[in-house]
Amino acid sequence: MGQTAKWFSSTQTASWTEKSTESRAFSPALANLAITESVYQTVEGFGGCFNELGFTALSHLSEEERAAVMHELFHPEGEQRFSICRLPIGASDYALEWYSLNETDGDVAMEHFSIERDRKYLIPYIKEALALNPDLKLFASPWSPPTWMKTPRAYNYGTLRWEKDILEAYALYFVKFVQAYQEEGITIHQIHVQNEVVADQKFPSCVWTGEQLREFIRDYLGPAFEQHGLDTEIWLGTINAPDPWLELMKGTTNDYDAYAGLVLSDPEAYKYIKGVGYQWAGKYAIARTSQSYPELRYMQTENECGDGKNTWAYAKYVFHLYQHYFSNGVNSYIYWNMALEPKGRSTWGWEQNAMITVEPDTKQAKNNPEYYVMKHFSHFVAPGSQRIGLQGPWSGHAIAFKREDGSKVIVITNPYTDTRELKLSDGKAEYIFELEPESFHTIVLS
Repeated sequence: MGQTAKWFSSTQTASWTEKSTESRAFSPALANLAITESVYQTVEGFGGCFNELGFTALSHLSEEERAAVMHELFHPEGEQRFSICRLPIGASDYALEWYSLNETDGDVAMEHFSIERDRKYLIPYIKEALALNPDLKLFASPWSPPTWMKTPRAYNYGTLRWEKDILEAYALYFVKFVQAYQEEGITIHQIHVQNEVVADQKFPSCVWTGEQLREFIRDYLGPAFEQHGLDTEIWLGTINAPDPWLELMKGTTNDYDAYAGLVLSDPEAYKYIKGVGYQWAGKYAIARTSQSYPELRYMQTENECGDGKNTWAYAKYVFHLYQHYFSNGVNSYIYWNMALEPKGRSTWGWEQNAMITVEPDTKQAKNNPEYYVMKHFSHFVAPGSQRIGLQGPWSGHAIAFKREDGSKVIVITNPYTDTRELKLSDGKAEYIFELEPESFHTIVLS
């Protein structure tokens, strides 16, 4: 009997089915997917975002059911095994309403800074996760500064007031946030300066230029973190653009490097930055940034969130986002809302997908297709795994990792509408898999 591989498959009608295959003798030259000797980035993990509407959705469940859902998301032996998650600083678009952590006009000393509201929603949610995985890492970003720091004075649209006392106060706002959470027993491992620097939206948002990011990090945020002895990392994130075609149409810029390249090429700003967070149209830019700065770490900070219908077709699209980002050097991949009510409508009227839908009437939690896309990656690809090379016609639909125990994990999709044969070679043995139409697969070779 040949060496066997662990094999898990998901189709639209059957999720995470364990199948069996044995190694099969065929010439490695006939393989349509082969693992190579190349070794790339180290994986830091997978996760989602703690949001008020997610906490609200989970609160519909019985205590027992909720505990079961949280276990599957966060426990190191659960289904998803999340190891790095996001939280907002003040309101995200999935908060119950707008708020910041200091709306006291002109309070540049941050005397009225408070995380009191977070003690009701976000902190209990996070603490429940930390109880299941004490090693969970957290990164945080604001969607908007306090309104009095902005022009125009509103939580949506607009920009930060570019005045010395405001910039110093805003750097202090971040310091106070890290310190306040530390007092709650929660370590903030990374600060990403602004959610979606290009988003001029009706929900909480604030537009930044590359030049502004450079100056704020170099002259205000970096020095403030140093002065207060914070070891929280500063990341250049979350960058959601530019989309080159749209920017060209608007006549602004069509250069991918308008953000990361501009900031990182300044040595005084660069010295404070530990990584770059990309999302949405940032997928166009990441190849250039990771090529230019291979020594930095990268993160896909917000999975593209769909339209609330949670379809299998959208899950197929999302699979290739994971594949694209990992192929271009990310160390971690973050989903957006882990759980929402049906349709996933935000306070500002968007409808978005979630990994889990919680039905308020029946008080039941249902795993959506993208729950299984995430599981195909996160269940076996533990932090410390390294991405390894693939070659052959299937390599554009697959990604491979070597775990610390030496086992190899291949995550692959068959996006076609007919069954396809995968002939896999790992240099030691050959395997044949029948990949069902429009399916996802995780293969573990010991």
